[in-house]
Amino acid sequence: MRYLIALMMTFAAPLSAQDVAGEFDYYVLSLSWSPNWCDLEGRERGSPQCAEDADFGWVLHGLWPQYERGWPANCPSSERNPSRAQTSEMADIMGTSGLAWHQWNKHGVCSGLSATDYYALSRLAYEKVNRPAVLRRLTQDITLPAPLIQDAFMEENPTLAANQITITCKAGAIQEARICMTRDLEFRTCGEDVIRDCELPNAAFAAID
Repeated sequence: MRYLIALMMTFAAPLSAQDVAGEFDYYVLSLSWSPNWCDLEGRERGSPQCAEDADFGWVLHGLWPQYERGWPANCPSSERNPSRAQTSEMADIMGTSGLAWHQWNKHGVCSGLSATDYYALSRLAYEKVNRPAVLRRLTQDITLPAPLIQDAFMEENPTLAANQITITCKAGAIQEARICMTRDLEFRTCGEDVIRDCELPNAAFAAID
């Protein structure tokens, strides 16, 4: 019987440790190309980010605490949730206040920061990255080799290396640029599990309407 119990304990799935706020290694800054998101799902949802008078290009999807492998999420936190005013103030770079709320609840709570400081750091990280202006000047939808997006970011950010950024695709279209940063918001090498390099030779890239 003792042998059987020991054997069962050996092969039992280990309990996952609870993610702890403030305990992580670096950040991933995720930027989403708004016109593609709107074409794929945003307009169908009726998102204000996709309204006719909206002018969004690269929007801040989120600033995500990251382990060297894996990431924390939904950490217990004693910090207050952000107010509606605080989430609304983030809509100019995040597209909607709803996204700002969601990012706080999933990722911000793991930063160990207050909502005020997390949003301030997120804005600082967003502003630190030079987003390729040429992409905003497109007058029509195009297809292009996905690696060109990475090249464009690296050209605009001379200290950004190829192993510090990854471009993702979804449904044949450019989805996001994800840039790895230290806790002090310096560019750094991405962990292997972050790299999602899209190699499509003809990825869809929608122009800003």
